[in-house]
Amino acid sequence: MLKKRLAPCLLLQNGQLVKSLKFSEYQIVGNPKVAIQYFNAWSVDEIIFLDISKTKEYQKLIRTDYNFKMLEDFVEIIKECAKTCFVPLAAGGGIKSVDDMHILFKSGVDKIIINTMAVRNPSLITEAARLFGSQAVVVSIDAKTIGKDKYEVFINHGTEATGLDPKSWAIRAERLGAGEIFLNSIDRDGTLKGYDLPLLKQITNKVNVPVIACGGVGNWQNLVDGIKIGGASAVSAANIFHFTEQSTRHAKKFMVDAGLDVRF
Repeated sequence: MLKKRLAPCLLLQNGQLVKSLKFSEYQIVGNPKVAIQYFNAWSVDEIIFLDISKTKEYQKLIRTDYNFKMLEDFVEIIKECAKTCFVPLAAGGGIKSVDDMHILFKSGVDKIIINTMAVRNPSLITEAARLFGSQAVVVSIDAKTIGKDKYEVFINHGTEATGLDPKSWAIRAERLGAGEIFLNSIDRDGTLKGYDLPLLKQITNKVNVPVIACGGVGNWQNLVDGIKIGGASAVSAANIFHFTEQSTRHAKKFMVDAGLDVRF
């Protein structure tokens, strides 16, 4: 049986690392290259980069008071981070075509993550799996509560309802060639309330590919619950890892002590 994984998620907005709250509020937390160096040393299994920029105005919005060079676009950031990243690197955000995917793979990523364009053009999943292999194609699903135990898939930074049920969409994405599902709860994002476990179980019970849980982690027990209760193959979080020294090592040790089979 494959070991369970811990995969920090780095959110990039106009070149800067940010923390988020419910896909609507953002706070700058630092430089992505520095974060990569820390996570490399802190025993993570994989690093996920998501570019959530709504504009390409990197130059105008980058802070100028840092003591290190800020990079000017997503591809440049990926190239620079890949030089020092020694674990699998997955990246997504703004991917519209296989040409965009080619650029990211050439820049050093091991997997691409598609969200909005996967919904608008599902054949893109199949084409990506044919070209790069299913193991390199992750479909990201952003889900929001619309009623008791009912959820809907949202795209375009969580602003556009699709009418899709996350279960049905995950099943279809797997059939189309997705090798992995990255599931994020819009309602839990940044709230520290833990994963939306009912949502997570709905997906893990329906697909055979690995599911990465994301959204809402406030303590290490939430990571354990995501795997033991939610059925996730990997657990991800963003905000909780930014402000604690050796945070991911502490998280890994907690997971081992809880009886999970993880690399440590």
